[in-house]
Amino acid sequence: MSTTTRWLGDEEQQAWRGWLELHTQLSARLNRDLQAASGLSLSDYEILVALTDPDVADCSLRMFELGERLQWEKSRVSKQVSRMEARGLLARRNCPDDRRGAFVDLTEEGMAAIAAAAPGHVQLVRELFFEGLSDQQVRDLAEFSQGVLARLSAAENAAD
Repeated sequence: MSTTTRWLGDEEQQAWRGWLELHTQLSARLNRDLQAASGLSLSDYEILVALTDPDVADCSLRMFELGERLQWEKSRVSKQVSRMEARGLLARRNCPDDRRGAFVDLTEEGMAAIAAAAPGHVQLVRELFFEGLSDQQVRDLAEFSQGVLARLSAAENAAD
């Protein structure tokens, strides 16, 4: 059975390419500024945020849970955790119920690092991303994001 591709229209193409460029440039800028201000990479910061999320007990997650939260491959999680562990930001702990499993625990140094980095990072996100948006635009952006995430989740569940 043959299907016909429904190509993007001019406005859709412009919106899609604009979104990709925005994501690329914003991520690069946030990474550069975070590194310069705190010595943390954006990947470091993402892990620290995941471990300090209010729904994470004791600032500790299983390696696979951390990967699922960040949507990272197992090898990427392992390499990043190893780098951060070597700098004292995280500690790896064996899982008593699963010999192959491990927990990633936030250390005091890791907590201090995110506490020091977060205010400047949030200020930059506010300045680069939210500055100039109306309250309605922020609500529309949140609704748009939730819709795309729901479609991604539904597609993921359908593939399983």
